[in-house]
Amino acid sequence: MPFVAIKMWEGRNQQQKADVIAKVTTAVAESMDVKPEYVTVLLEEYPKGNWGVGGQPSSEVYPD
Repeated sequence: MPFVAIKMWEGRNQQQKADVIAKVTTAVAESMDVKPEYVTVLLEEYPKGNWGVGGQPSSEVYPD
């Protein structure tokens, strides 16, 4: 039973999240030869200020 965790910045809409869940599920099911219903995908969202890139908060490196 494959489990995939995706960590990302918050801010995507529900359709974008549904699309990535569907596409990751399909890719994992096909590549591991398992049924899609056995694949779990977890999206973990974080504020940019809680994520660091190059020693700086991402909110400063990638302002909106």
